[in-house]
Amino acid sequence: MAEQLDAVIIGGGHNGLTTAAYLAQRGLRVKVFEGRPVLGGAAVTEEFYPGFRNSSCSYVVGMLCPKVIEELALRDHGLRIVKRPTDMFAPRLDGGHLLQTSDTAAFKAQLDNLHPGDGDAYDRFNADLGELLPIVRALMERRSPNLNADMGSLLAAAADARDARHLPPRARALLLRLMTASAGNFLDRYFQHDAVKGMFGSLALVGSLQGPYAQGSAYVLLHHLFGESNGEQSAWGHAIGGMGAVSDAIARAGAAHGVQTEVNAPVVRITTQDGAASGIVLADGREIRAGLVIANVNPKILYGRLLDQALLPDDVKADMAHYRCGSGTLRMNVALSELPNFTAMPGLTPGPQHLGSVMISPSLAYLERAYTDTRDGGWASAPMIEMWISSTLDPTLAPEGKHVASLFCQHFSPVLSDGRDWDDHRDEAADLVVRTITQYAPNFAGSIIGRSVLTPKDLERTYHLTGGDIFHGALALDQLFAMRPVAGFADHRTPVPGVYLCGAGAHPGGGVTGIPGRNAAREVMLDLRARRFRLGNLSRRRLPAAA
Repeated sequence: MAEQLDAVIIGGGHNGLTTAAYLAQRGLRVKVFEGRPVLGGAAVTEEFYPGFRNSSCSYVVGMLCPKVIEELALRDHGLRIVKRPTDMFAPRLDGGHLLQTSDTAAFKAQLDNLHPGDGDAYDRFNADLGELLPIVRALMERRSPNLNADMGSLLAAAADARDARHLPPRARALLLRLMTASAGNFLDRYFQHDAVKGMFGSLALVGSLQGPYAQGSAYVLLHHLFGESNGEQSAWGHAIGGMGAVSDAIARAGAAHGVQTEVNAPVVRITTQDGAASGIVLADGREIRAGLVIANVNPKILYGRLLDQALLPDDVKADMAHYRCGSGTLRMNVALSELPNFTAMPGLTPGPQHLGSVMISPSLAYLERAYTDTRDGGWASAPMIEMWISSTLDPTLAPEGKHVASLFCQHFSPVLSDGRDWDDHRDEAADLVVRTITQYAPNFAGSIIGRSVLTPKDLERTYHLTGGDIFHGALALDQLFAMRPVAGFADHRTPVPGVYLCGAGAHPGGGVTGIPGRNAAREVMLDLRARRFRLGNLSRRRLPAAA
């Protein structure tokens, strides 16, 4: 006899675990099914070389929603986030560098030394973005207005309009510019020196396969600046134990309310009855019955593989056929015998240059060349690299005296031309990354004890990130808000009643935020209350209140 539940979650990434925890808080019987041997999805910590552990995909904490932390009591479930003393260290080949810490005056002095006036421009840059960040956060935590004009969508649109109405006209124009302009043009309005624009411009390309002058890329910059760590705005931190500690804490929060989890349990199909969700079928043939099915997978997987195509409208199928995935990311972890000794700021003991993101992104022109190289040849000859040496703050990750570093690298095309396969070029690309860093830290190549390399193909094959896309779909204007993932279904619902989307392919998009999972749980509970669904023996219990 098939197992009977109120709700099943497909995919045990942090958003799926978040949805499960919220639903279980409201009294539903929920089970999470994860295809990999470990929960966490792309927010996971794994041993990649004997004795060395690190975050496998995502690598820093800053976008995790404070409401999720509070409402799920994640600190009580073991989550400990420490602030990184340095925000960014950007070395240059000429021996200069930029070092951004909480000492704003010192950073402004560095900017003015590069180009007089860039220090004051930094104040304007922060003030302008600071005015918009609360609005953007509110938009992310609210249901996205749908294009089907139902009452919920109208209310969401009204709330968005109310927030925007309270902004002064200049701020409204700034918000529109951020949503539509390129990161390059946006930064050109503030700063003069290439090094400053290169450092901030790198944030606009994280997870995006485009150049810094691509229209709409300014929004990706904003997307990566709205973070918060331990109550401090625009601050990034580290989860002790790596990013898997975030997922583990959410899983424990769910388990405290009865959430069940099962790993090594890939789902192959969503079952329906009379056109509505009735459960799932696992790869081993088991059938799980549930009136609610919430998918934490890329929308292409949900709409293209798991759902009955006969139940999907033709326009939805057409939109999903053109849904763009592919972030151009190559992800590496390296085990180090010693810290990088940067020419621009020498030292083998932990210093400020080691305690934040090391950004190899010297100019917007450098970033543009990286993109054109990728478009023309498959990967950048001089890649953008963000390195985070997590063991400087977290000794649990490496043996004493040794270190681990995360390398997040752009641009590397998901699909190589001329029939080439990433399995044949993985080491070639990784060696390029190592050579690039070694130009800035001459001891780097010789300090590597072991490494793990994830090409875009590996990210898809191992972590089910379609096209290697860490965001489950490009963060472009035509794939955001009311258009994410498709028009008419931006509210976490799908054309099949009882089937929902709770992952990064839903509003508001990618990053370790927990917001899509929280938002999806809210919509599920609203539907339960409004339609008085009866799921399993739920009809014999009081209907849970809406979130």
